[in-house]
Parts: sequence; structure tokens; C-alpha cells
Amino acid sequence: MAAWKKQNVFLLVFVLQFLSIHGAKILTICFIGGSHYLLMDQISRILHNNGHEVRMFLQFGEGMLPGYKPPPSPYQVTTYSLDEKYLQEFMDIFLENQKEFLKGRRGVQSVLTFLKELSYQCNITLHQSEIINFLKEEHYDIAVVDAFNPCTFLVSEKLGLPFIAFFPGIMANADRVGMPVPLSYVPLFQTQLSDQMDFFGRLKNTLMFLGSFVVQKMIDSTFDGVIEEHFPAESRPNIPDLHLKAELWLYNIDFTLEFPRPLLPHVQYIGGLLAKPVKPLSQELEDFISDSGDSGFIVVTLGSMLSSLPLMDFLKEMNDGLAKIQQKVIWRYQRSKWPQEVEIPPNVKIMDWLSQNDLLGHPKMRLLVTHGGMNSLLEAVYHGVPVLGIPLFGDQYENMARVKARQMGTFIPPEQLKADNFASTIQHVIENKSYKISAMKLQTIRRSQPFPPDQQLVRWVDHIIQSGGGGHLHPYSYKQPWYQQWLLDVLLFIFVSLAVVIYIIVTLFRALIRKLCSAGKLKRN
Repeated sequence: MAAWKKQNVFLLVFVLQFLSIHGAKILTICFIGGSHYLLMDQISRILHNNGHEVRMFLQFGEGMLPGYKPPPSPYQVTTYSLDEKYLQEFMDIFLENQKEFLKGRRGVQSVLTFLKELSYQCNITLHQSEIINFLKEEHYDIAVVDAFNPCTFLVSEKLGLPFIAFFPGIMANADRVGMPVPLSYVPLFQTQLSDQMDFFGRLKNTLMFLGSFVVQKMIDSTFDGVIEEHFPAESRPNIPDLHLKAELWLYNIDFTLEFPRPLLPHVQYIGGLLAKPVKPLSQELEDFISDSGDSGFIVVTLGSMLSSLPLMDFLKEMNDGLAKIQQKVIWRYQRSKWPQEVEIPPNVKIMDWLSQNDLLGHPKMRLLVTHGGMNSLLEAVYHGVPVLGIPLFGDQYENMARVKARQMGTFIPPEQLKADNFASTIQHVIENKSYKISAMKLQTIRRSQPFPPDQQLVRWVDHIIQSGGGGHLHPYSYKQPWYQQWLLDVLLFIFVSLAVVIYIIVTLFRALIRKLCSAGKLKRN
């Protein structure tokens, strides 16, 4: 009887715990299209499918995903669109940036320009008083935000919600999250280094670390005006503090590609949410692929938002290079923007949108030609496919540096791409079996991990909700002033103490010398 009561108590506790986790109200926030939207959509679907009530706050209309037809949403969505005139101006700026990237021109100024546009959009977002008030009245338990855009932090703060930060790429903001950054073997963002650095690599890494403080201050300042306008003076947040305020940080990366590094308890890697078992291809695609014979086929796609190439010379070089190879090519390119004067080679099939994950899992798949976005690379790892990268901007150079270090592929900077070297590099990666062997090894590592990324996402979100936040995972360093974190007070104390000891020793030594000299003079006298 006692055992039966004990079992009932256990079941009651289990049911209460289950109810406290499942059925939470979660707000996901996404203000950028492309791969950012694809990831936040997948996160929202996973949380919805695991019993949570989910709503996405979505900024729609920023060239979200050209050619993409999203499946019906099982969760609720609150959307708003920016002004059509501004959207056109923004897309014009984005188009000019694409041209510069294809010419190999990239730098801090392009990042600042982009973030200024995000800041302008954020100001409009926070002025959506009707939506903001509606979301406040819904009383969500927690928000999951796209942490690439600082505006998602500000919206969470405006709504008074605790939030989980999801970063869509590599750990480019490690120092802002309070992560240890051993410069001897952890390469920083924009260095294109591996974890095996020689002296000059470590020197470059150190100089980039020192310079990053200046760059980050410039980036944060782009949102100063928004914060001043929408938050009262006595309770104005700042972007660095909001990074530390996140209950949990989730990163779209995995140690199959990322270099090993120290992590804190509230930082978790859940990369590969979009990689999954394949679905059957359309008969049209199967017929095209079957004609490839033993040569197989390759997939070419330069990102979810780059649906066409704005530079004619670059397009011709790529097109001529693909005409020289023996494989069939499935190329994601917006048909309506293909120039009529450029002839599509017979081995190339142009598609407005393609199911990249399903194509990568096909047995005749030989190579992925990609811009180096993390979603594409993790899908390639999942299916064991070698990669040739044409990195353009953002984290794509860093991602491809990791692919090259893992010997899964290589990359060509866009300004160096010519038809001949493009075709020869494709053939080199396909015919050199070491790339395929490395890709299959990484596939084994990825698929044999204890928990798939969707389970990690759900379990960590449930844990934060059940625990009432992630404070127990945060290091005490979050509460320390900077001089204590860097032990400057301790070093100052040691320096002063040594100086005092040296001063006393020198003073005593001088006094002793003077005394001995005085005694010598008296003796001679």
C-alpha cells in the first residue's frame, strides 16, 4: 500500500513537472529575412510541435526569400511590413553591397551601413504601438530572439520579457557573451585563422582582439538614437548589458566544423536544425539527374537572399566555368532575372528555388557550390558532401576557413573567380577523394552525437522555463566590474607591494652603505 502511494506521488510530481514545462507561451522574434527567417521558422515549429503555444513577431517584406513558397504555419504569426518606398531604397542599398562583395570589397563600413538600416527599421518597429501593446497583453513566458539583430533585444526589453538569444552563425560575439577567449588557439571573427596558429597568426589574432573593442563600440552606437527615443532616461538599456541579460545563448554551429573552445554553461551549440533525412525529389529533377550517369551532379546556390547575380562579368565567368565540367548542374537562380544574351549550358538547370537538403542527400550528389552560409555547410556535413565556397560577406569567409581546415573543401574569393579556375577547382574537389573522405568522417561525427539539435533546443528551452530563468548558469563575472574581471586591482596591488618592498630594500641598503662609509671615515681619522 505504501509502495502504491509512493508511486502515485511520483506520478503526480511528474505530471506537475510536465504541465509546468509544456504549454508555455513563447514569442519568437525575427526581423531579417533569408536564412534568419528559415531558422526562426524552424525553431518556432519545433517548439510548437512540442506542446508550446508559439507566436512569431515577424517583419515581412525585406526580400524575405525570393522564389520560396513556405508551407502553412502551424503557429501564430504577427506581421507588419515596412513602407514600400523605403523597402525599395533598402533593396537598392543591398544590391549595391552585393556588387561590392562580388568584387571582393568588404569592410567595417559596409557592416555599419547595414546596421544603421537595421536601426532605422527598429525605430519603425518600436513605433508599432498597437502591435507592441497587443503582445504585452498576451503575457508571454519567454521570448526566443534572432540575436544577430540588436533590435530583437530592445523589443524584448520593451515587452518586459526574459529572452533566449539564438545566434545564426559562429560565435562572433564571444567576448560580449562573457566567454573566455584564449587568443593562442581561439581564432577571432574576421581573422580567417584556424586554431593552429603560428607566431604571426597569434599576433594577428591579438591585434584583432584589441581592435574589436573600437569596432564594437561603433556598432553599438548605431542604436543609441533608438534607445534614447523609446526608453525613459532612468531605465535605458544598452546593447552590451542586453547581451549579458539573455537567459541562454544558443548558436547555430557544431563542433564538426567549429574549433574546440571553452564554453560557459549558458552557451550551447545546436547547429544543424535545417539538416534532416531526405524527401523524394520531383520526377522532373530525377529525370535530369538520371541523365548524369556516373559523373553525377552538383548544386550551385549563393544563399537564400542572393537569387541572382547583379554583375554581368561575374555571372558569365560562373556560367562559362559550369559549361566546362562533365557533371550536371542544378543552379538556384531567379529565371526572370537571367539575362537573355547569356546562353544557359546544356548541362545546367536553372531553378527559382530548390530543396537543397533533399538534393544533398541524393546518391549522385558530388559537390555543393555555396556562398558559405552556416545552414548550407551543416546540411553538407549531415549528408557527407564536399564543398566549394565562394564567400561574399559576413561570417562566410570564417565558415569557409573552417571547412578548409577540416579538409572538407576549399574556396575561391569572388574577385579571383574565372571560368577556368572555377571549372578546374570543381573537378579537383570532386576527383580528389580526400575531400569526400573528410566529409563522410564529419558526417559520422555529426550523426553519432547523443542528441539531435531539435531535442537540444526543446530540452534547453524547457529547462529555462522550468527553472524560472538561466541565472544559475551565468558566471559571477557578469556582476564584476571590468577591472576585477581582468584582475587589474590585483595586479595593481602586487605592483604597489613590490614597489614598496623594493623601495624599503633600496632605502635600507643605502642607509647601510652610508653607515659603513661613515664608520670607515671615522676609523681612518
